[in-house]
Amino acid sequence: MQYRKVPKNGDKLSILGYGCMRFPVRLNAINEKPAETQILHAMDQGVNYYDTAYPYHGGKSESFLGKVLARNRVRDKIKLATKLPHWSTDTKEEMDQKLNEQLKKLRTDRIDYYLIHALNGELWDKAREHGVIEFMDDALKSGKIINAGFSFHGLAEDFSRIVDDYDWTFCQIQYNFLDTRNQAGTAGLQYAAAKDMAVMIMEPLRGGNLAKTPPPSVNKIWKRADRMRTPVEWSLRWLWNQPEVTVVLSGMNNDAHITENLRIANEAHPGSFSDKELNLVEEAADEFRRVMKVGCTACQYCMPCPFGVNIPSCFECYNSRHAFKDKSAKMMYLFQNGGIVTDKSSLASACKQCGKCVEKCPQHLPIPDLLEEVAADMEGFMTRPMIWLGKRIMKVRSARKENRS
Repeated sequence: MQYRKVPKNGDKLSILGYGCMRFPVRLNAINEKPAETQILHAMDQGVNYYDTAYPYHGGKSESFLGKVLARNRVRDKIKLATKLPHWSTDTKEEMDQKLNEQLKKLRTDRIDYYLIHALNGELWDKAREHGVIEFMDDALKSGKIINAGFSFHGLAEDFSRIVDDYDWTFCQIQYNFLDTRNQAGTAGLQYAAAKDMAVMIMEPLRGGNLAKTPPPSVNKIWKRADRMRTPVEWSLRWLWNQPEVTVVLSGMNNDAHITENLRIANEAHPGSFSDKELNLVEEAADEFRRVMKVGCTACQYCMPCPFGVNIPSCFECYNSRHAFKDKSAKMMYLFQNGGIVTDKSSLASACKQCGKCVEKCPQHLPIPDLLEEVAADMEGFMTRPMIWLGKRIMKVRSARKENRS
């Protein structure tokens, strides 16, 4: 494992960080046994930065991570990061209460890297009015938090203002080769680094889209490289090629993915990409932007929908059909969202245009309008008959299985 130094405190952090937003799940809950095994395996391989947050996994991520760290007596082996859900606090006292609750859930006496969660310019202004600076100053003095930072999902012009408003140790930004001009972007990365801030990267694979078998037109670009790489390797190496990047967070929940990420993290060095490789990445990014229908990262911030729409799933199937030319995407859309398996429909057509998802979306996507596009493209007069048939097939298979047992 390679490590990079945090300029303001000298901490050496693993360049691969463990994101705790996407643990393996079973029956809509964290599948604790494999999740714990994966956490400890990554730790044994040198990963020492673990990032969670108050709302992850429906509020269960912090408690689960705290239990794993305490049970295995490994708290002091890592740097622990979590985030203040400032949108649910109106006073400094309420912020103090949230931090104390998080310390209890994580079974620790301090948070090594504490972030103000998901800021944009407007939310930062509100948080300041509510006393967030005084809260952070006191939490730092008391030792409950060791380093102060923020995560960002806003406009580029607000990013530098927030950086300048406080003596931050670090920040966390969405960044990948598609988002060089989106949100903080490359300019924000370089600005924060110039201020001696460590920069943690979230969504390095754009919600997993950059890890999939690429669209045919993108694949043609990758094939022109002198050295063949997997889609994940292109994405991660491009990030670690930049010395301003401190930690790249990966929501690791698959053994094979963890193995691949660890391998790349052992090999990727700053400045190792050739000019030809950098040009290929830029070409691939332009082509991705051309063919992608929706820039969703599947972060789940828009969920739950009041009307039951599984927004990330709808967008994933829509992108798969058009960007990745997946011929089974329409059938998968009905299978995942038509209530065939769960008996609960979550189709795009259930959207009532309430707009609550738009307020929560870090990408500022016009979600109701996009869901209308999805419904028009992925549904039709055969939708109900196909869902009915799918349910019948599942019932027959279930009955046969019961008879065999």
